[in-house]
Formats: sequence, C-alpha cells, structure tokens
Amino acid sequence: MGQKITFKSKKRDYFIAMNKIYLVLIFLLTNSNSFADKNMMIGSLGKQDEVNRTIKVVMYDNFYEPKRFNIKSGETVKFEIVNAGELVHEFNIANAMMHKKHQPEMEKMVENEILLANSIDKDKMIKMAKIDKSMGHSHSNSVLLEPKEKGEIIWKFENAMNIEIACNVPGHYQVGMIAKVDLK
Repeated sequence: MGQKITFKSKKRDYFIAMNKIYLVLIFLLTNSNSFADKNMMIGSLGKQDEVNRTIKVVMYDNFYEPKRFNIKSGETVKFEIVNAGELVHEFNIANAMMHKKHQPEMEKMVENEILLANSIDKDKMIKMAKIDKSMGHSHSNSVLLEPKEKGEIIWKFENAMNIEIACNVPGHYQVGMIAKVDLK
C-alpha cells in the first residue's frame, strides 16, 4: 500500500525545506561578508616609485612609536620598521577582523616552535610552510621581526578604511600592541 500523505506531513516537509534554504542563505551571507572584509578595504602593496613619504616605526615590547598614524586616502607610505624590544614582534596592516583571523596562524607558529619569545626559527618556518602555507608568514601587509631586526613595508592606502597596525604574536594584540590609523 502507498503512504498516505497528510496535511501535517506536507507542512513538515515544507518547514524542513525552508530550514535548509535558510541555512544555505545564512552560510552564503556570512562567508561573502567575511571574504569582502578580508580582501578589501585595507589597500594594497605599494611600489617604491610611488612612495609619497616614509614613516619610521619603532616596535617596543607591546607598543609602537608612533602610536597613531595620520594617512591620506590614496597615499603610498614606506614604513621603515625596527624592533627595539626584547621579544619578537609583528607590524601588520589590517582591520580588526583580519587580525583576529590571523592570530590562530600565529598561535600555530608558536605551537610548532617556529615563533619563540625572542627568535624565529626561519629554517623550520620554510619547511613547515611547504606543508601549511600559513606557517610561512609571507604576507605583503606584514613583517615579523626578531629583536634588533629591521624591515619595511610599502603600502598604498587606496580604498582603505578601519585600518589598524597590530602585533598578532600571541598575547600582544590582547595587551594593546595596536596603533591607530587615521585615514583622511
């Protein structure tokens, strides 16, 4: 005998189908917003011949000098960075959401003994990056420095908003190693 279809079973099937559609829509909306925030609105790698000015930055243990950057929209800035602290530090240009997403990668580097308190095992970093790309720390918007090391980033602040400079070494962001960027 055939199965008897009732109003209740049709209603139940309708709600199951609607719940599936709802979940798919939620998934798409959340992931598309994350993608947009992650990949847009922070600017891009700049070119040496387009540099408008150079800003010297000193990283101390858990703060930057200067603590605030005034940057014009569309400006290309060369950051000359020195780590004057006793610990490894990062200079990372991003929005708060991007910093939050990058922090687990940094934690992974600590867990794998690539990132130590006052040094970086660069040989291990290269080996591990072949297995897990995030372990390579080769981001155009970031430089990771041991104590007394120097680095630079050339960044074009075009289509940028809600930017902050931060150190994502585990615990450093949380204690306030963040510099504000005022875009005009």
